[in-house]
Amino acid sequence: MKITSIQSLEILDSRGKPTVRTFVKLEDGSIHSSSVPSGASTGAHEAVELRDGDSKRHLGQGVLQAVANVNTVLAPLVVGMEVDQLKEIDQKMLDKDGTGNKGNLGANAILSVSQAVTKAAAYTANKPLWRFLHDYYFSAHSAAFPRLMVNVINGGKHANWNFDIQEFMISPSTTQPSEAVRVAAEIFQQLGKTLKEKKLQTLVGDEGGYSPLLSSNEEVLETIKASAEKLGYSLGREFDFALDSASTEFFENGSYVMKKTGKTLSGDELMNYYQTLRSTYRIISFEDPFAEDDWAQFQKFTAFSNDEFLTVGDDLYVTNPERIRRGIELNATNAVLIKLNQIGSVSETAEAITMAKQAGWKVIVSHRSGETEDSFIADLAYGAGADFIKTGSMSRSERLAKYNRLIEIENGL
Repeated sequence: MKITSIQSLEILDSRGKPTVRTFVKLEDGSIHSSSVPSGASTGAHEAVELRDGDSKRHLGQGVLQAVANVNTVLAPLVVGMEVDQLKEIDQKMLDKDGTGNKGNLGANAILSVSQAVTKAAAYTANKPLWRFLHDYYFSAHSAAFPRLMVNVINGGKHANWNFDIQEFMISPSTTQPSEAVRVAAEIFQQLGKTLKEKKLQTLVGDEGGYSPLLSSNEEVLETIKASAEKLGYSLGREFDFALDSASTEFFENGSYVMKKTGKTLSGDELMNYYQTLRSTYRIISFEDPFAEDDWAQFQKFTAFSNDEFLTVGDDLYVTNPERIRRGIELNATNAVLIKLNQIGSVSETAEAITMAKQAGWKVIVSHRSGETEDSFIADLAYGAGADFIKTGSMSRSERLAKYNRLIEIENGL
């Protein structure tokens, strides 16, 4: 079925900042749309998110140029093509942009079309999105539900640096979405009660996790653990801990400057600190434990892990197949974080996932801190058979939309 029109507009994401939503119309009159998210702690090697830079409008954060690029540049390229030619459509857009980082047209413009076309293609194939993604990109692997990584306490850039670590996550042991969501939601609600008992605020950060003024990373983990135990949940049995340090954000002049404690650590000293946390709190995953170009330190930590825990590259790889290929050659990590808007097209994202799986790495599909209600990543995670999904805490509807979508898939809807 042919694409008959493509139209984009500027909408707002979960932080009230502009982003792009694109509508694709097919010759049967059906319309399919998708929206793109936006990150706060972004990697230097990410594809370009095109912003207008006009300080008088949305404080320079507008995306009217990206919208115009969809409507006047990309639409004429794609309209008239068969909707199931996904790889060809993506490649046409990439060729038109002509840069390695989508710097001309914007990753937000290109991805909005890529996702919307993918949804339209699933419709014409009469398949749920996850099934279409699986059959088109991931047929060599089984579709499977991911474990959840649920950000229950926010720190770092997401919560005004109340802690140096950006995300304190719980990961329910079950992969059954309804049960995993229930366990995570119960722990999150109990954690809120615990914080109130401590006379602490239960305001939430960008990703829906609490951002209390606790004294240290250790106190955060102890408070979460104690809250779970009140419900009869044990660390290492019903749930595990995972951390996202986003350490590029506190890397300065070759050292790691801890804003909360005032300490300056070398890479080896920071690695020793992580080892102490892991031995005490059974942490199964360390995301971005070192800065985005500190390849040597990633290699050390991964070698030390002996695959007993995950060393996850996010800013290190930015979902870019070329950087992932380098990571595989160097044995820099044993897991990769996947964010569609870091690379800017569905087909390149699928290539990154496939490459990581072939290397034996774990795959974690992730949201961004500035999200929309679009649940595309839930279908992607299940269709690709990802090992984990990160989509925020058990609050804020733009986060819960993804968890709810997994429950829909579980129930055949």
